[in-house]
Amino acid sequence: MSEDQSHQFERGTDGPKVIVAGVDGSDSSLRAAAYAAGLARRQRALLAVVYIQPVLAAGAALGVPVADTTEEIAEGLIAEIRAAAQRVKDIFDVRWEFHTFRGDPYSGLVTAADELKADAVVVGASEQAGHRIVGSVAVRLVKAGRWPVTVVP
Repeated sequence: MSEDQSHQFERGTDGPKVIVAGVDGSDSSLRAAAYAAGLARRQRALLAVVYIQPVLAAGAALGVPVADTTEEIAEGLIAEIRAAAQRVKDIFDVRWEFHTFRGDPYSGLVTAADELKADAVVVGASEQAGHRIVGSVAVRLVKAGRWPVTVVP
């Protein structure tokens, strides 16, 4: 084995080291984050809570303060996650980080999982009826076949 091969990243060999949980403020995404926190605690893995900030160029072009709105959502999620972590800090010992990426939810989660070297991705089930036809972010992540994906209802 060459020196380059011995230092290559290999996913999932000793259990997950990094678990990515996608959150968007929906009830299902918050349940997914809670589920992922339990997985991270049991596996002694890092929980990477990820919010994908939408890029809405059309709205911005019309003078809609989209960036301010998505920043407020991200800040609200951070506050909510920090408060939840504080409530359970003596019960659960979970290492976690909060990350914000920009883009559409699918591409943003793929980028996040790649950059954070995720061993697993946890997302909430889509709450939008149209996703039954065109496919949800969760289905697209599963079809990508790059990480184990857990979908939490």
